Amino acid sequence: MAEIVTGAMGTLLPKLANLIKEEYNLQKKVRGEIMFLETELKSMEAALIKVSEAPIDHPPDVQVKLWTREVRELSYDLEDSIDRFMVRVGDGKPHSFKGFIDRSLHLLTRGRIQHSIGIDIKEIRSRIKDVSERRDRYKVDLVPSKPVGRSIDNLRLSALYRKATELVGAEEKSSDLVKRLMEGDKEASKQPVVLSIVGFGGLGKTTLANLVYEKIKGQFVCGAFVYVSHNPDVVKVFKNMLYQLDGDKYRDINQGTWSEEQLIWELRKFLLHKRYFIVIDDIWNTSVWETIQCSLMHNECGSIIIITTRNIDVAKQAGSVYQMEPLSLSDSTKLFCQIIFGSEDKCPPANLAEVAGKILQKCGGVPLAIITMASMLANKTGKEINTHSYWSHVYQSMGYGLDGSTNVKNMRRILSVSYYDLPSHLKTCLLYLSLYPEDYRIRTRGLIWKWIGEGFVHEEQGKSLYEVGKDYIEELVNTSMLEPVGIGHDGKTVSCRIHDMVLDLISFLSNEEHFLTKVGGQQPVSLDLPKKVRRLSLQISQEEEAKQLATMSFSHVRSLTVSTEVFQLTPKLSAFLVLRVLNLKKCNGVNNHHFKDICNMFQLRYLSLNAKFITEIPREIRNLQFLQVLDITNLGHKVKMTTIIHLRQLLRLCSRSGWSIKQLDGFGKLTSLQEVKGTITIESPSMLHDLGCLTNLRTLGINFRDWDESYEEPFIQCLSNLVSLKSMKIKGTMMSSLCSECDKLYPGPQQLCSIDMKSLSTKMDVITLLPV
Repeated sequence: MAEIVTGAMGTLLPKLANLIKEEYNLQKKVRGEIMFLETELKSMEAALIKVSEAPIDHPPDVQVKLWTREVRELSYDLEDSIDRFMVRVGDGKPHSFKGFIDRSLHLLTRGRIQHSIGIDIKEIRSRIKDVSERRDRYKVDLVPSKPVGRSIDNLRLSALYRKATELVGAEEKSSDLVKRLMEGDKEASKQPVVLSIVGFGGLGKTTLANLVYEKIKGQFVCGAFVYVSHNPDVVKVFKNMLYQLDGDKYRDINQGTWSEEQLIWELRKFLLHKRYFIVIDDIWNTSVWETIQCSLMHNECGSIIIITTRNIDVAKQAGSVYQMEPLSLSDSTKLFCQIIFGSEDKCPPANLAEVAGKILQKCGGVPLAIITMASMLANKTGKEINTHSYWSHVYQSMGYGLDGSTNVKNMRRILSVSYYDLPSHLKTCLLYLSLYPEDYRIRTRGLIWKWIGEGFVHEEQGKSLYEVGKDYIEELVNTSMLEPVGIGHDGKTVSCRIHDMVLDLISFLSNEEHFLTKVGGQQPVSLDLPKKVRRLSLQISQEEEAKQLATMSFSHVRSLTVSTEVFQLTPKLSAFLVLRVLNLKKCNGVNNHHFKDICNMFQLRYLSLNAKFITEIPREIRNLQFLQVLDITNLGHKVKMTTIIHLRQLLRLCSRSGWSIKQLDGFGKLTSLQEVKGTITIESPSMLHDLGCLTNLRTLGINFRDWDESYEEPFIQCLSNLVSLKSMKIKGTMMSSLCSECDKLYPGPQQLCSIDMKSLSTKMDVITLLPV
């Protein structure tokens, strides 16, 4: 389940079920308590999901929101308690106990640990009972939701019929589309032309489609412009379509009872010999398009069908795709000035020109955003509008979800339709992107591994967690919530960015639900910090920013990202007791002492360090038995990494390029490894044996030093074992005799789809022989 909806329920409930097992030897009474908790929490999870599915225009009652937040917090606390218990008595217990005496003490304290979990669970039970009573007392499941403000449909209509003088740039686009539609198809068959206008919310897809429709609808026998909506009533859509096509004939269509099938056949019959122009606005999924498509007769009369959608898959399935682009800076400025000053030829006063440019830059050419921000400024009095301080305040509030004006709220509500349409797991993944600054180019590989560390990516049969995460990225791109920036050889997104207005939306949602707390950087100072911070991002460069942390408790923080040149200003790492994710990649000053403190964070799943000043990897790193990702890319070349072999759940290792396996004796014990970032230097044939033990490896880069024939058989055997390998880079001189050995590969890397070889003589021959 998405954490923003159900807290830690998705990972907590399986842990509760696991805790009941005999291996933990809990007292009968404690096991009974856990079974009670499991039942109650499942019921609460169902209620949370129900609340999350409330219509956008009918949000949950305030009491319901407070109740759901409390349940989420409760789930976090219970999971922290269970994880502490499992670390101390399970397979993940720290390995810092030395010798017989320490092991004996561990056995003696086991009973105390079990008693401790019993006390924690008793306290949680009391809280659950209290929350359950409030649920009944306030009738949470039955509290009626009240409409708030204008409906989404009304907001869309106001955009559709906005004054033509505000539609800067739309005239040129509509003329180009008309030319494309009317002159592009010269075939004698005159089959209907189907055009999809695609783009994320607020770009003006509906406005553009309406302009085209109004320009040329007179050249057709009949026409209709129908709005489908997020959760469409297809029967209502078909009735509306028939009424627009012939108002006289179908004036009473809403009075009768029609089935979906009857309406489809009625539409097909009516359109059979007519040249029609139909616009279907805002289609959200392919199944709805397939249903509507059944009603549109594909005659040979030269008809035109336009659809608008935010979903790229829908657009591609429907027909020719027109990708909606943001306004140019010139058109953005014209629209902005037109709304504020009444004419696109008027410019902001000299004292406001710079901040006006910054506001437009954040709007990113999105008409909805420009109209929203300009309208907000235009609604102020002449005295306010010409003050630099007020315009600066408006600019500072953008991108952080802090502005609460009616215009901004309406803009967010339009954009939020895309967010609420996402599956629950993708909502959480998208909210996590509020961590990044505006216009930041996000590397999807690193992002996916962070998601995995956070527990946002869920297992799917036949796929690794990373592959599932890649699917998540593509789903977000397809819904236009992410903009692809770089595309890999496999057609998948390798880097992306999030539009500033989408960033504003998710920052607002994140702040509202206490999902992520940001301190420092461009983030405005806030005195209203959550009581229990679960995710914390610090960008501290001066003492004034650090003062905000003075009263904050860090004992509940699960994820910490620090970006600073002055590490001394950040809180002591020992204050973070339940961290799962720690990112110090952009943090100068991390040393051996800090690394040793980190090794006491027993629940850590993701660790990324600026390892420039690390001179040794502490032996205590073996305490991190749940660690899945370790990023120490800029570690010094002379630092030995042998202690890493104890991290048996490690999935990804990022180390300096060119490191030798001899610096990591026992490398083959890391059998969970799926990805090694950085080239591994192979200095002897025996090193290939360790490498061949990593049967889950999916990406690999190796460099052979002084290749000779003694490497050939071990190398072929190594490749034969790496059955999961998908991408491989090989450097070094390799003899041509290797080609004759390649037929011995069995079973070999059957999934291998990418090879980058930089050898002297066998490059093409080996590639043709490998089972790619």
